[in-house]
Amino acid sequence: MATVRFDNATRTYPGNDTPSVDALNLDIADGEFLVLVGPSGCGKSTSLRMLAGLEEVNSGRIFIDDRDVTDLSPKDRDVAMVFQNYALYPHMTVADNMGFALKIAGVDKAEIRRRVEEAAKILDLGEYLARKPKALSGGQRQRVAMGRAIVREPKVFLMDEPLSNLDAKLRVQTRTQIASLQRRLGITTVYVTHDQVEAMTMGDRVAVLKDGLLQQCDSPRRMYDHPSNVFVAGFIGSPAMNLVPVPVEGNGVRLGTATISADLGSTVKAGQQVTLGVRPEDLSIAETGLPITVEVVEELGADAYVYGSMDGADAVDRPIVVRVDGRTPPAKGDRIHLQPKAGHVHYFDMTTGARLGA
Repeated sequence: MATVRFDNATRTYPGNDTPSVDALNLDIADGEFLVLVGPSGCGKSTSLRMLAGLEEVNSGRIFIDDRDVTDLSPKDRDVAMVFQNYALYPHMTVADNMGFALKIAGVDKAEIRRRVEEAAKILDLGEYLARKPKALSGGQRQRVAMGRAIVREPKVFLMDEPLSNLDAKLRVQTRTQIASLQRRLGITTVYVTHDQVEAMTMGDRVAVLKDGLLQQCDSPRRMYDHPSNVFVAGFIGSPAMNLVPVPVEGNGVRLGTATISADLGSTVKAGQQVTLGVRPEDLSIAETGLPITVEVVEELGADAYVYGSMDGADAVDRPIVVRVDGRTPPAKGDRIHLQPKAGHVHYFDMTTGARLGA
């Protein structure tokens, strides 16, 4: 097991003026499961490949167990990577695929067999060891790729969107298995995904990247309840947080027909606008508040999501979503008012996007 540290690690591809990863500072604890998440092109896979030694670090350093590995080759870093496309050898059996790296390293045949059988038992692959990859399902192939990483007994697991080729049901099942396996083995793991639900359900901590810059790194609960800026607020959560520009009035903000008290800090003055953020489950239907017209009702059984549009003072329609009781949702075309629940409202600077207040 090992700690991992990115110290101002930067990667700029030839011909690009903008870094793909810009001065990344990140500390990963021994045995931690850290998820890198963000939209396409944010630098998450590049960060993982820098740690693996597959991408050059143009400036800054990378440490594994306080050892500077920035200039070491991939084989000297004691890491094991699980790829999106499994990268299995089609002409080899499952057992040979899992033990191939050990064979190349000159490990004794009996030791290879012991490690492969042990990993197969952990991954429930014992009956498939003599099969070839073409005879396996997508989920089974991914477990073989996991097994190949496990038998190497590395200091760090690196996983680059390993579930993206699986169907929705299998993704849910396999992500649970991976998270459970990591906790049982206790090996430091860095996992890349674009799926924020996957990130929130698997990671001890989640690091959100945008345009090569780290936006926030925190526990899933802390990130959900206390996003550091408007990007994180809108990216984490499904459905996404409602973000509405509102004017500052006195000691609060004006939301439709209601005034809400708000602690915005000393730099925000009356007459300015701020971005109000509130999650769908933190809105309630009320007599006064934010007026919206119901456009779509998604019935999910116990709950329903109501999608509507508001007519702001600038006459621009803005989409709003609220979670309501699935047995008594409003009807399409209804005009309703929404009030945020006290203590569950977030405020962000309109210019910088940074969080305001506590």
